[in-house]
Amino acid sequence: MGHSKKLGKVILAAAGPGDADLVTVKTARYLQDADVVLTDRLVNKEIISRYCRKNIQVIEVGKQAGKEGSMPQVTINNLMAEFAEKGNLVVRLKGGDVSVFSNVLDELETLTNKGIAYEIVPGVTAALGAAAYAGIPLTARGYASGVRLLTFNNPALVTEGEWIAWATTTDTLVFYMSAQTLSALAEKLFQAGMPEDKPLAIIEQATTPVQQVKISTIAHHLDDKKNTDYVSPTLVIIGEVVKLHPRFKWFDSGIGQAEFFAPVEENLSEKIPQTHASF
Repeated sequence: MGHSKKLGKVILAAAGPGDADLVTVKTARYLQDADVVLTDRLVNKEIISRYCRKNIQVIEVGKQAGKEGSMPQVTINNLMAEFAEKGNLVVRLKGGDVSVFSNVLDELETLTNKGIAYEIVPGVTAALGAAAYAGIPLTARGYASGVRLLTFNNPALVTEGEWIAWATTTDTLVFYMSAQTLSALAEKLFQAGMPEDKPLAIIEQATTPVQQVKISTIAHHLDDKKNTDYVSPTLVIIGEVVKLHPRFKWFDSGIGQAEFFAPVEENLSEKIPQTHASF
C-alpha cells in the first residue's frame, strides 16, 4: 500500500511592531510547530530564539528601502511554495500585522494559485503599537472621531479631493513609511487646508528599547532644513490626539537614537536556504 503525500501549509503570521512580548499566543504556537520560518527584517530576533525549535530552518527574507540586498518578493513567494509543497509547516513571519501595508496579497495569490493551504494570523500593527507606547490614544473622545491608516510612498495615487479630505478631517492620520518624505507630506497637507499648528508625532522603532518620540507641528516640517534622518521603521501621527502625549507617556527607552533592527545584508538572496542552529 502506497504512502499518501504529506500536505504542507503556510502560516502568514504577525510578529508585532518590535516588543517580543507583543507576539500573539497563536503565532507563538505556530512558531513552536514550524519546520521552516521565513522572517522579515522588522522582526525582533528574540521571538525566533524564544519560540522556535532548535535546528529548524530560519531564513531571512527581509526588505529595506534603498538596499540592494533586499529579498525580491518573487523569491519569497517561491520559497514559501517550495517548502510547503515538500510537506513542511511554513511560518511566514511579518513585522507588525499581516494585512496592514505588507506584501501579503502577492503571497496569497501564489498560495491560492498553487493550491497550498494557508492561514492568516493577525497581530499588533505598527500604528497601534506606536500609539500605545507613546501614550497617544488614537480615537480619544473629544480629540478625534476616527483614525485613518495611510502611506505617502506613492503620492501620485492621491487625488486632490483626498488631500482636502485628509487636511480637514477630525480623524487622526497615521502615516506608515513616510518620515523620509515628511516635508513634502506636510506641504501637501498645508496647501490642502491643514492648519500649520496641527500637532504631529514622529515615532521611531516603536515598542523597542530604542523607541524615540518627537513632537512638533505641521509648520515645523514645511522647511526641508528642519527635517532630520529618522531610523526605520518610523510612523507619523497627525492630529489633536498628539497633544495627549506629554500627559500620558509612560514608556521611556532611556537610550538615544540607535538601530534596533539589523540592516539587510548584502546579497541576501545568495545565502538561502540556511539552517540556523545557533539559538
